[in-house]
Amino acid sequence: MADPPTEELVQQWESEQTRLREQVVEQDTEPWQKSPDFSGLERVAGVDLSFIKGDEVNACAQLVVLSYPQLEVLYEESTMVALTMPYMAGFLAFRETPSLLEALKRLQRNKSELMPQVVFVDGNGLFHYREFGIACHLGVLSDIPCVGVAKNLLQVEGVYKDEEHQSQIAALQKGGDSFPLTASSGKVLGKALRSSEKSSKPVYVSVGHKISLDTAVRLTHSCCRYRVPEPIRQADCRSREYLRVHFPPVDT
Repeated sequence: MADPPTEELVQQWESEQTRLREQVVEQDTEPWQKSPDFSGLERVAGVDLSFIKGDEVNACAQLVVLSYPQLEVLYEESTMVALTMPYMAGFLAFRETPSLLEALKRLQRNKSELMPQVVFVDGNGLFHYREFGIACHLGVLSDIPCVGVAKNLLQVEGVYKDEEHQSQIAALQKGGDSFPLTASSGKVLGKALRSSEKSSKPVYVSVGHKISLDTAVRLTHSCCRYRVPEPIRQADCRSREYLRVHFPPVDT
């Protein structure tokens, strides 16, 4: 197990998040984002890291690029990486972003025609302790529109998994229904989205970079065959399969 980060390192991380936060663009920047049917959007990506069971250092960094709106896999890359930074809540990006960013750079070098027009990240964007989650971090450093989609609620800024939250979830009647995640300050940091008719459990969508929240929610819904948007689901499935094949569990 990696040693916990020092107080000095945490302060450096906070400073870096504050600096990069100023570069986040929370509005639509691409013509396809303004189209009702996302006309002009052809490639969407998903990224994820999966870990060998019992190993907190070695992971499979996964990038997949899907066609849109067909959601068929056009490109995939599974790469084993050794993570050098320890995990600490609120600072996941410093642990995982470098390997995901490198995957995007390799794609740019080797098959630039398949570069995604938007990246779905398994994690939060603005819905974060300092309004700078991993989806923002990857978005700013890659300069690609990014959407954060988390499977679990981050209890932050006055948003809690309380009775009111549960009643709001119960009121989501159909796929595409959502409600805002409003901070104590009154700012909407994200939305809870019922992403599929097949699942009443929502996902939590927030802006990463170069996209508006409403567009991010609408796009997330359009990419869902199941609860989790297909780019993230494919990245998760393929990284887990890679580990299963190359690092099968050892019977004890």
